Amino acid sequence: MKKITKEVYLKWYEDMLFWRKFEDKLAAVYIQQKVRGFLHLYNGQEAVLAGTLHAIDKEKDKLITAYRNHVQPIGMGVDPRRVMAELYGKGTGTSQGLGGSMHIFSKEHNFLGGHGIVGGQIPLGAGMAFADKFFKRDGVTLCYMGDGAVRQGSLHETFNLAMLWNLPVVFICENNGYAMGTSVARTSKEQEIWKLGLGFDMPCGPVDGMNPVKVAEAVYEAVERARSGGGPTFLEMKTYRYRGHSMSDAQHYRTKEEVEEYKKIDPITQVKDIILSKKYATKAAIEKIDKQVKDLVAECEKFAEDSPWPEKNVMYDTVYEQEDYPFLPHKL
Repeated sequence: MKKITKEVYLKWYEDMLFWRKFEDKLAAVYIQQKVRGFLHLYNGQEAVLAGTLHAIDKEKDKLITAYRNHVQPIGMGVDPRRVMAELYGKGTGTSQGLGGSMHIFSKEHNFLGGHGIVGGQIPLGAGMAFADKFFKRDGVTLCYMGDGAVRQGSLHETFNLAMLWNLPVVFICENNGYAMGTSVARTSKEQEIWKLGLGFDMPCGPVDGMNPVKVAEAVYEAVERARSGGGPTFLEMKTYRYRGHSMSDAQHYRTKEEVEEYKKIDPITQVKDIILSKKYATKAAIEKIDKQVKDLVAECEKFAEDSPWPEKNVMYDTVYEQEDYPFLPHKL
């Protein structure tokens, strides 16, 4: 794995802060009804993505995840202005405004989507890995899911085939504790989710998902195992979300005191403290980064606000039509 240097820490700080502020801005414009539908924010879980990006090869490795998916494509290289525009439903968005919050997508940047069906991305991730193996490509697929998705039968079916076929895939559960709003303790007899891999003889283990260094180390080991023909790995990233499951979540299932306790190990604060303690940057330099992040978020918002709505024909151009379909009512 690449060394974790001063430059890496500074990049982690800037990236994670930008992702946090980007999501905060989305929350603000959602309240103004400029973004509609469901909105699931990543606040608190940034270390999982930061550590992952340090460990992979973005040129050939692919990411697929659920619907908490705004900042992952940005990390993979997608223009954040286009991501913001997609959430606004504008024509300049990543899917011309047709995907929205839960369906950011960029084939060009190896981000194969957010997916709205709980657990729906798990077999798709294994399928992407199967394609890499079939075509003898050197890529690895990283397939993310929440703790609620591991209750889906598709996970067990996928794990079985992934091990049987020795696919180059890393399954990552971002366990933020509550799924939609029900704790792991109330939904599973075994609360150590990573142990699900044991039933399939899959290498597996827990990871401190609030620490990008720990994430990077675990993901790198899993990715290299997959790339060298060693097959799948299942990692449980123990993390926490500071906001609700979605913007409509009243969060009655947890206390404000609990949230504040987890904020004491905020990944952004952890990285900032290391930067200052090791004198990687001065407070003035940190303040400069903070301003750059604020300005970029404002630029993304302006781009989305100023962008045009998609033409109506765009909606019809993306719908499949078979004129000679034999069972249409008017032909009966």
